[in-house]
Amino acid sequence: MTKLEMQNVTLGYRHKVVAKDITLQVKSEEIVGLVGPNGCGKSTIIRALSRVISPYSGRILLNEKNISTISRRDLSRLLGVIPQIPFLPSTFTAFEVVLMGRNPHLGPFQHESPKDMDIAWQAMRKTRVQPLAQQRIGELSGGEIQCVAIARVLSQETKIVLLDEPTANLDIGRQAEILDVIKGMCQENGLVVIAALHDLNLAAQYCNRLVLINNGRIHALGTPTEVITNDNIKDVYGAGSYICNHPLNGLPVVLPNAGNSK
Repeated sequence: MTKLEMQNVTLGYRHKVVAKDITLQVKSEEIVGLVGPNGCGKSTIIRALSRVISPYSGRILLNEKNISTISRRDLSRLLGVIPQIPFLPSTFTAFEVVLMGRNPHLGPFQHESPKDMDIAWQAMRKTRVQPLAQQRIGELSGGEIQCVAIARVLSQETKIVLLDEPTANLDIGRQAEILDVIKGMCQENGLVVIAALHDLNLAAQYCNRLVLINNGRIHALGTPTEVITNDNIKDVYGAGSYICNHPLNGLPVVLPNAGNSK
């Protein structure tokens, strides 16, 4: 059982507080979505969990151990990150980039084995980017690069996956495909998944729990049905939305009320 925990964590940049008193616990086989308006602190939380920035106060624990005490190499074996805008080497092929996910599992001067090659290839198969294997990153679209970055994290075989707007550059079909893959991996391999998501409807469909953030604080935390309510959405996003239930699964769906508000 893997557990990632934030205890009263306050975060910011250059003494400007962005997120305050964040307390959250996520366990294996759970997808938790961070949702909220632009600039509310979602990406900042992802950066803190991946140790890109350090908390002003509070603690971040991975399996009861302070994340700041874990070596970078060990952390890369436990935790994989898909950033909002992946910066990948433009002259490398897609397969070479996905194979980089195996680096934390290699010793000094050790080359990738046939097993590593197979793991990388299977990650590309699951994300449907095998046809791009020999194309250079500089030749790919933004959506294709995002899919390659996701395949690289899958090949890393970590116990925790952090995603910052993983579907931002994808069309609606690709969004569902990628989130289906991530959800399947979460359940099959007992992963901890935390995703910052802009789309409330995607978050409701794929996340076990949601954390609604407003002005850097947790406004609501619970299941999609508990979090995505008319009152919460109005408090955080303002008027102009209507909440209904999905006709197939009953989960909440947010519809714009543009042109119909009185």
